[in-house]
Amino acid sequence: MTDKPSGRRGLRGRPARSRFFPPWSLLAAGAVVGCLLGGAYGVLKAPVYTATSYVVAVPTEKSDPALASGFAQAYGRAATQLAVLADAQAGAGVSVRTLRRSVRAETSPDAPVIAVSATSARPALAAGMANATAGALIRHADDTKAATHVALVAFTRAVRPTEPASAPPAVTGAVGASAGGLLGGLALLVRPRRRDEETESMACVPAPAVAAEMHGKL
Repeated sequence: MTDKPSGRRGLRGRPARSRFFPPWSLLAAGAVVGCLLGGAYGVLKAPVYTATSYVVAVPTEKSDPALASGFAQAYGRAATQLAVLADAQAGAGVSVRTLRRSVRAETSPDAPVIAVSATSARPALAAGMANATAGALIRHADDTKAATHVALVAFTRAVRPTEPASAPPAVTGAVGASAGGLLGGLALLVRPRRRDEETESMACVPAPAVAAEMHGKL
């Protein structure tokens, strides 16, 4: 008696293509690549230092103390304007364009304090830009003190920072690993269905040859 080829055997008898990598390997590969890229970015990127100088708005004898906070907010917005930065460039030793890119000013709603910060790859330059901008802002406030009845006083000068404000390689590596794992997960979700999976799902259905053979035996 000869063996009749069956559809089930024909489908299952085909050697399935070996899967060298499981699906979750996309997650692991993305995390590893992201970690390496993030760590390399943290190592190769030059460290950035931030120095901050603080200025306080104080009312004069003819002013209401409550106005100091309001003028502190106004002077905080004016700290990065062209007129102030042009006056500060001589003391900072850099151009106005560099000051506009490096200097930031922040104010507090609870206190009439202005924080003038500067960032640079050189710690001494960061402190110099912060102090020069704060000094220029104080001089501009003195020019209008007769009208505003509010003066600006230096509270603390910026000192040369000893530690960089930029993220270390360990942090950038962790961020890169998270981003790479996320991209790997997205790639795993949108990947096309493999042909082997479709073949295996079709193998559970009896082939016509098997159905005919079973009918002849009945």
